[in-house]
Amino acid sequence: MRLVGLLVPVLALAACGGSDAPVCLGLTEATESSPTLGCADDFQALASRPLDATIPGARSVKTIVDRVDADRLHFQNSVLFETHYMFASTHLSGNGLPVVPMLAEFNTTEYFTPSRRFLLGALTHYEQPDKWVYEISPYDTADAEMVATAYHAIAGATFIGGDLYFHPTSEAVAAIAEDLPDSVKVITTDELYEGITYQPLNVAESYGQLRFFTADELSNGTAYLSFRDIAVLDHVPNDISVAMGIVTAEFQTPLSHVNVLSKNRGTPNMALRGAFDSAELRALEGKWVRLRVELFDYELVEVTQAEADAWWEEHRPGAIQVPGIDLTATDLRDDVDLVALDASTTLKDAVKTTTRAYGGKAAHFGALTFVEGVPMPKGFAIPIYYYRQFMEANGFDARVTAMIADPAFTNDPAVRDQQLAQLRADIEAAPIDAAFVQLVTTKLNAEYPDTRMRFRSSTNAEDLDGFTGAGLYTSVSGQPGDLDDPIEDAIRRVWASVWNFKAFEERSYRGIDHLAVGMALLVHRSFPEEEANGVALTNNPYDTSGLNPALYVNVQLGGESVVLPPAGVTTDQILVFWEQQGQPVVYLKRSNLTAPNTTVLTTTQLFALADALDRIHDHFRVAYGATPGAWYAMDVEFKFEGLPGETPQLYIKQARPHGQE
Repeated sequence: MRLVGLLVPVLALAACGGSDAPVCLGLTEATESSPTLGCADDFQALASRPLDATIPGARSVKTIVDRVDADRLHFQNSVLFETHYMFASTHLSGNGLPVVPMLAEFNTTEYFTPSRRFLLGALTHYEQPDKWVYEISPYDTADAEMVATAYHAIAGATFIGGDLYFHPTSEAVAAIAEDLPDSVKVITTDELYEGITYQPLNVAESYGQLRFFTADELSNGTAYLSFRDIAVLDHVPNDISVAMGIVTAEFQTPLSHVNVLSKNRGTPNMALRGAFDSAELRALEGKWVRLRVELFDYELVEVTQAEADAWWEEHRPGAIQVPGIDLTATDLRDDVDLVALDASTTLKDAVKTTTRAYGGKAAHFGALTFVEGVPMPKGFAIPIYYYRQFMEANGFDARVTAMIADPAFTNDPAVRDQQLAQLRADIEAAPIDAAFVQLVTTKLNAEYPDTRMRFRSSTNAEDLDGFTGAGLYTSVSGQPGDLDDPIEDAIRRVWASVWNFKAFEERSYRGIDHLAVGMALLVHRSFPEEEANGVALTNNPYDTSGLNPALYVNVQLGGESVVLPPAGVTTDQILVFWEQQGQPVVYLKRSNLTAPNTTVLTTTQLFALADALDRIHDHFRVAYGATPGAWYAMDVEFKFEGLPGETPQLYIKQARPHGQE
């Protein structure tokens, strides 16, 4: 018999539900592995906490079934060996066993091929519902026979026995579960959630004033958040302005907009069933509190305002340094001329230089033109110069200066919201320089005749280190001669969006000087015939260790939003393991707008997109991925468009660094 790591005794385990009590093996945190688990203490000795908390209160022990060694089962110490590969390459390679290959080949073979040597998974205990489950990776393509083999081995080698369930971790795995024999008990994520009252979404700590809001109050402007508030909400809103923490009375999804914002801001976010009507929480309403969200529990305690103020002064975000505005550039500059690269200038510095005159979005669009093989719409940029000219000519700069100096404006969010709305309305109605409009019209008629154009926001305060500014500003379509959507209206609406309430609040929180922000415009044709649109990351967001790199794609039919989809609408969410043998594709979720058993993109379209994403990732690595060991990705927007009867073609609209600090 082959023993791995420290020697452990082997015993016959009583089936769960029998009269015999579990017998512990005496495993410790130094035990490297065991073929059996005699009791919960043995499990705890080998278990690790998850890196995230999609389902809270979970601890896991990674499992390996070695098919070439008579289906021998290994429960590995998941703290000492964080990955299956680390354990297998250390203890299951050579000495009479086949040699474990290099990591890339291991991942390709052991997750995606039917001839795999190992069955990889995890035994997980979910604390609140008190359920023991066997799980495989969301992108594992193991068939039902493989899952059943591992499940029965684990049930028979542990104190859990017949109380073990199989938990599908993705829609792809759920499809596999449909073919499992009746002897394998299946439990869904929804069923696990039924036994859970607490859900940590973003583990963090902050101090603030506890206040209660309905989601409707925040969305319709009858109530306002301060960024010193910790908000308790009855429902999950689609969007929320800056707060020190969020507690929702209904559960969230890990990729909800609210949670993404919380992660970007580093503020705690949790769900607690019944929170909105909780007498315990209501007793703290209006008081200064400390909220600490952890993986297994949370703490909400009253503090003094002095303590809260001291914490804020110590932890308030550092001021974001906005590149100074360059008003010397007055030309409408084509995309291929936006970024000047030479031997003495790095890509990152060249982008920053362009950002000063043409904004971050246009600067990165210009940098994209250097990436061979990436299809883009032809475009140009309108510099910040014309925004500044417009603001000064109409007296808006002086007006903003007076607003910011007014205590009523700075202290009352309702006043801010009302005055900013009026400012935007006045900007949209103000006269615009006729010579400038003619300059743009002439270029559009000469180079983009009879074409509906998209005027996209591009400020000098976005796509910066530590601050993307995503979703703060407005983009609008227009066309010369269109009485309903003239280009001057489109330009003014984009300019006015500098003063969106959400943008103002986010800049205030980040310490950005509002008067230092200038709006340029990136202009390219619109996509009225789009077949699909989406966003993508050029690295795997589910594995930031870098051990299992992949391209992540979120795509939907037509122009339906993938960032804020309507209630009940799902998208295709895909991992493409581009660097692995066979370039396997895994669908984590499916769009419910497509016909059954179909996908938004064809295989050809998906691989064309993956090729472009890979090229973009490599091109910008020198600017944003140069730190050894750091996870790096570009955030990419794309569309597929084609006229009826044509094959829809890929267009990359935008690429910016994702989550750079």
